[in-house]
Amino acid sequence: MRRLPLVAATLALALVTAACGGSSSPAPDTSSTADVTLHGAIPSVHAPKPEFTLVDTSGQTYDFQARTKGQVTMLYFGYTHCPDECPTSMADLASALRKVPADVASHVSVVFVTTDPWRDTKPVLRRWLDKFSNSFVGLTGTPTQIAGAEVRMGMPISRRVPAKKSAGVGGYSVDHFAAVMAYGRDDRLATLYPSGVAPSDIAADMSALVKE
Repeated sequence: MRRLPLVAATLALALVTAACGGSSSPAPDTSSTADVTLHGAIPSVHAPKPEFTLVDTSGQTYDFQARTKGQVTMLYFGYTHCPDECPTSMADLASALRKVPADVASHVSVVFVTTDPWRDTKPVLRRWLDKFSNSFVGLTGTPTQIAGAEVRMGMPISRRVPAKKSAGVGGYSVDHFAAVMAYGRDDRLATLYPSGVAPSDIAADMSALVKE
């Protein structure tokens, strides 16, 4: 898989721009989670959770902002055929959740949005997520709906990349933004985890954000 590069400063600016684009979006906040010492790529401005609605693996409508309100939320956009970044990120989050007390884990939501709705049907997405944790929420929708969610996030829109001829007919990978976005209980972006952040560090952040 080829992944879109993570440039923390650029992403932070993009998220702020997306959050401020609509008149109904609350103003960015520089307090609260800014006072907690966290790991990962910490943005300079803590943008609010975006508004988007997709469908979960049970076929129910899922309003991301409303359903995760007041929860520490780990949000990731990826796909189940991804050979490296996506399964590693989900495994790291599952490992982090096993390291925190139950009363902390109960206040943490992990939400995975597929960037490959053509292959990631609801059953496929559910089976894949269950390999990591059956508590993980999987979301899908039409390509247009998912692209709309990415736009609201301020991230590049994911795109299909044809596989090499040697891989056979019909194969493709998906370029997508590859980092976990962590939101605090104040529903604002606290930090981002590119690949390489240790599960123990993510677990420490979960505890800090839940108690904040």
